Amino acid sequence: MASGRNGAYNRLVSAWQIGANRDLVKKSAKALVHSHDHQHCVEDALAAAEKLCAAKDLRFTPLRRRVLEFVWSSHKPVGAYALLDKLRSEDLGSAPPTVYRALDFLIENGLIHRIERMNAFVGCSHPGEAHRGFFLICADCGNAEELEAEELGKAIAAGAAKRGFTAREMTLEVTGVCGDCHKS
Repeated sequence: MASGRNGAYNRLVSAWQIGANRDLVKKSAKALVHSHDHQHCVEDALAAAEKLCAAKDLRFTPLRRRVLEFVWSSHKPVGAYALLDKLRSEDLGSAPPTVYRALDFLIENGLIHRIERMNAFVGCSHPGEAHRGFFLICADCGNAEELEAEELGKAIAAGAAKRGFTAREMTLEVTGVCGDCHKS
């Protein structure tokens, strides 16, 4: 973890904001502009990934590293084909399976999340920690926020258990209007 910075891994807040795929979410005339140095987030994400991979004796290849950098570069969910286009320009990968294998590795190791409704990927602000993927997605500005809500996960698992169902994975995507858009 980097020290003395305000990156995603050393903030005291429990959630972070990301922009949404603007083709899939209605744009607002007053779209939010966040003044934020994404380089700190990228650096913190890479440091966390390197630490996690070293601890688990996993290979953090140049391709996996670059995909993680691209996912974290702006906090906007990014699709696999957008990543593929960026990688092609750097001669790191030229086929969809290459990108999907890197994305699968990053997901399996808790470094990124997939937002299903957007078919896009975002960096995980809690790498290496067991947690659920809960996202609040603003329909006006397109921002998405990872929500830390362990009690919600427990309530869903308990409700499922009452029906004899064992929940293995849980992702919740809630669409609505964020606080910043309410203010506008």
